[in-house]
Amino acid sequence: MFIRSEFIGFGHYLPKKILTNDDLSQMVETSDEWIRTRTGIRSRHIAEDETTAEMAAKAASAALQQAKISPQDVDLIILASVTPDNTTPSSAIKVGKIIGVKAGTPAFDISAACSGFVYALTLADNMIRLGQVKTAVIIGAERLSKIVDWTDRNTCVLFGDGAGAAVLRACEGAGNSADTGVLSTCIYADGSQYDNLYTTGGVSTTQNAGFVQMNGKEVFKHAVVSLSEAAETAMKKAQVNKDDIDWLVPHQANIRIIDGVGEHLEMPKEKVIVAVDHHGNTSAASIPLAISENIESGKIHKGNLLVLTAMGAGFTWGGAVVRL
Repeated sequence: MFIRSEFIGFGHYLPKKILTNDDLSQMVETSDEWIRTRTGIRSRHIAEDETTAEMAAKAASAALQQAKISPQDVDLIILASVTPDNTTPSSAIKVGKIIGVKAGTPAFDISAACSGFVYALTLADNMIRLGQVKTAVIIGAERLSKIVDWTDRNTCVLFGDGAGAAVLRACEGAGNSADTGVLSTCIYADGSQYDNLYTTGGVSTTQNAGFVQMNGKEVFKHAVVSLSEAAETAMKKAQVNKDDIDWLVPHQANIRIIDGVGEHLEMPKEKVIVAVDHHGNTSAASIPLAISENIESGKIHKGNLLVLTAMGAGFTWGGAVVRL
């Protein structure tokens, strides 16, 4: 018997407030054309009253509803975020309280920036395959509007708020590429790139969250290569090739990066999921949010083979191949 981690539900949540490029042009020296041509972004959602944990809980509840299981059936919660509600305890614990999991259910946050969901997926998959848990909720949720300097047009135009979640459950597989569930994962980090994407604050330094700072040229240079290589490694580990893939779901950072990865992998544009135009960069929420939204629209469906790939601050990066 070969144990796999099967996806049984996805969910997402977006705040009601939508900030368009035209709205931003009233705040900083920019324009809709300037933003669109450089990033592909037209609008993003901004949380006004909701915290990261509250958005995460709404996405998790939607995923549980799709999975048709009770919060009492959940054995693990992993929340990927760089914008937790508090330094401690974890926002994942608050999510568990909000949705009503049973007492004793382990819950923790991880911080891997935009690669957070792929990191969370890797951890949950390993715990399921080891038999430590049967059912896991993994979430990417961010309130990036709280760590953006709204006077810096180079960064404030990029980011948005939101949450995406998935429910994983142990299932039996044959141990080959025809299986349903998580077929492969790979994660990486390189601290030598630390200063190319970071925030200016932190608990043990400034005692405040600070603002996002980014060396855009270096991030772009590394992103296309890292995202592409992670996808290729994940496909090789899963013993599938690009022709087998139904959808490439890259981290939604910038349309130029997304297009670059698609071209490098020789993926037709019609097989590449794009949500950055109306979400902006939602960091760890980006991949599950895009998947959930496209499942809801009917574009992605059961049986589809997806390759996921992400890169974020640190740098961190990773990939996965999953069959829904």
